[in-house]
Amino acid sequence: MPAAAATAHPYAVHVAEAAQRFGIPEAWIWAVMRAESNGDPAAISRAGAMGLMQIMPGTWAGLTARYGLGDNPWDERANIHAGAAYLREMIDRYHDLPTALAAYNAGPGRVDDWRQRGRPLPAETIAYAAQFAPNLGTSGIASPAVVPAVPRAPATPSWRDAALFVLRGDGASDGNETAADPAPIAQRDSISSAPVSPPSGLPPRPTSSGSHGLFVPLSGRSEQ
Repeated sequence: MPAAAATAHPYAVHVAEAAQRFGIPEAWIWAVMRAESNGDPAAISRAGAMGLMQIMPGTWAGLTARYGLGDNPWDERANIHAGAAYLREMIDRYHDLPTALAAYNAGPGRVDDWRQRGRPLPAETIAYAAQFAPNLGTSGIASPAVVPAVPRAPATPSWRDAALFVLRGDGASDGNETAADPAPIAQRDSISSAPVSPPSGLPPRPTSSGSHGLFVPLSGRSEQ
């Protein structure tokens, strides 16, 4: 999307704000929005994923609790911030953009199974991550042997390791609720992402503090 067009776009201010707040390029947010909803704020999937960034209800509940996004997941600003926040969390978890995008699509539980136990990712998810390569300069999904699991310290609980996902009816949590419900790639096509040079690496998390700081300090994390 040309700079002038992006500035004039009704969501441009929200995207710029979310990019600054969560420390990711605006182009990444535009690209996910294009893939998820084609820019339709009223989009809803068969599984119930909502809005521009196709946020699942349980994921929304956790994100709004952590980041103060309000009580309306259909609000364009709140939905964009939710999607950007979730993508930031997946980047922090996997330290790799293609893998983070796969987790946005399939859920971190499924991605963890792939990385740690070799359970194949759905073809849909591999295609989902690959579609971002032309605009974002990313590669496709590497094999689990190339992308090892990120070491975790189970003896030191972290708010990042708390339950992210809503419980199933049987009271269990399978860790597989996604930010977005997968939809056919062919059905997603036309919010152009802002032009962006191929990133040389993942952006660092912002460290500034204040009334518009990145994260609200929390003692723990509730439940994409």
